[in-house]
Formats: sequence, C-alpha cells, structure tokens
Amino acid sequence: MSILHIALAALALTTGPRTHAHRAPAPTDSLAARIRDRIARVPGAEVAVSYRDLATGDSLDIGADVDFHAASTMKIPVMIEVLRNVEAGRLRLDQGILLVNQFHSIVDGSSYSLNASDDSDSLVYTLVGKRVPVRELMERMIVRSSNLATNQLIELVGADRANATAHALGASHIRVLRGVEDTKAFEAGLNNTTTSSDLAILLERIERREALGAASAELMKEILLRQEFNDAIPAGLPPGIPVAHKTGSITATLHDAAIVYPPGRRPYVLVVLTRNIPKDAVARSLIADISRLTWDHAVGGSPAVTGR
Repeated sequence: MSILHIALAALALTTGPRTHAHRAPAPTDSLAARIRDRIARVPGAEVAVSYRDLATGDSLDIGADVDFHAASTMKIPVMIEVLRNVEAGRLRLDQGILLVNQFHSIVDGSSYSLNASDDSDSLVYTLVGKRVPVRELMERMIVRSSNLATNQLIELVGADRANATAHALGASHIRVLRGVEDTKAFEAGLNNTTTSSDLAILLERIERREALGAASAELMKEILLRQEFNDAIPAGLPPGIPVAHKTGSITATLHDAAIVYPPGRRPYVLVVLTRNIPKDAVARSLIADISRLTWDHAVGGSPAVTGR
C-alpha cells in the first residue's frame, strides 16, 4: 500500500462516516472576492491563483496566465521528464549517476558551480565525486529542493526535453530553459518561468495519470507528499491533511503548487504564485490564508482567515 493510500485511510478512520463528498460548493465568484480581498491587504503584492477541484469540476483563476519566475517549481516538469525516461528504458531508478558540481551556462558555455551554503540541501555536496542513484537525486530535488541534484538531472535529461514534455501536456506557457544559479543567464533575462495555470495543468494530469504511467505517477505523488517545506499551502489546512506539493522561492518571490487530499472525496489542485513581497513571512502567511479560504470553499470546516 502506498504512502498516499495509508494516509487517506488513516484520515478516513479518524473522521468517521461524515463526508463532504456531496457538499454543494459555494459560488467561485465569492471565493475569488475573498481571495482578492486578502491579496489587497499586502500592498504591492502580485499574486496568481489557480484552483481545480477534481471532485466537482469547480475551478478558479486569478492572474493565471501571468508569467512568474518559476524558482523551484520548475522541478515538477524536470521530475516528469526523468520519470518518462525511466518508463522509456533510457534510465533506471537505481542507476548511479556521477555527481559533479560543474555546469555550463546556456549563454556562452562557461562553467559555474553551486555553493552549498546557498542550497537548501547542503548535505548532498558531500556526495560529489560519488555515484548517486537517479531516485535519490530525484527525491532530493523535491523533498529538500536540492539545486545540485536538480542541475545534475537537467544535465541528464535536458532542459529542452523537460520543456517540450510540459508543453505537450498542455502547459504551453512554461519555460524550462536551464539549471539553477546560471548567473549569466539570469543577467541576460533567460529564466525559467511559469504561470499558475500551467502548474495546475501539470499537477492535474499527474493526479489523473495522464502525464505518466500508473507506477510513475504514484511514485511522483509519494515523493511530493514528503516535501519538507510545509509553511505555505499546508499551513492553511487542518492538521494531517496529505498535500503533494512543490514550493519555490527567490528574492521577494514565493510559490507553492499542490494537490490537496481531503478525506472522503477526490483531491483538488491549488497553485499560488507570489512576487514583490520582500518578507518571506508575509508571503507565507498570504499563501496559507489563500489555502485556508480555498479549503473552506471546497470542503468546509476551516478556521477563519488569520490576517497575519
């Protein structure tokens, strides 16, 4: 039994026979108004929101086609491409890949390295010069958001192929151009970008097993469920709700893209992208409150918005 199935079974036992599966959803225009009101309380904030309810077909978009720097949310299409390579037999999950810390700028081919002190997973740098299984690199890329593991996987499967796969799945505006910390590319404006709509498309297709085969989709969700940075969308939910998600952050920018699994019903997808918010704590609180408002709309029983 998968981690996801165990988590959902445990939640079903604790919640008893009551279910929200047949609860009539509130109008999405009311949800949109509440979300816009919450965004307006952060002066200067630019926010995009995409919500897709796989139980009811309900949906909502606010600024959904606006391009944002993707930050680490670009690791979602990279992971899809890695798993597609595994399905095609070009890679094995247990295949050892020589971990190096030297990459090449897409601007002029010049080499650059990553700094462990700037990476959320500094321990992976102790493995440089050793062979690391594809599965471990993939897990570190998602669970700890390792930039070094990400760049190694991009070298392996190609940013262009990850980009093409995302587009083929319907995420037509996303751009996966390069690895992380390519300073020359950043200065030239060559950045990985996404929209909230694109990330919602990818997550919905993962959940519906349309992006990957059943086994790969299940593995991807299980890894996303073990994400260790849970102070954005999960922070707005009741304790214990399973969330398969990927965060991303750079200066004054914070994102979270999630599949939320309420008990007793099908999940919903929620993507929140933010920028022009200098304080991370303010951005995290905003995303958590949007998550809380969405949960209350979709499922009910949520506490009031904190307004922090």
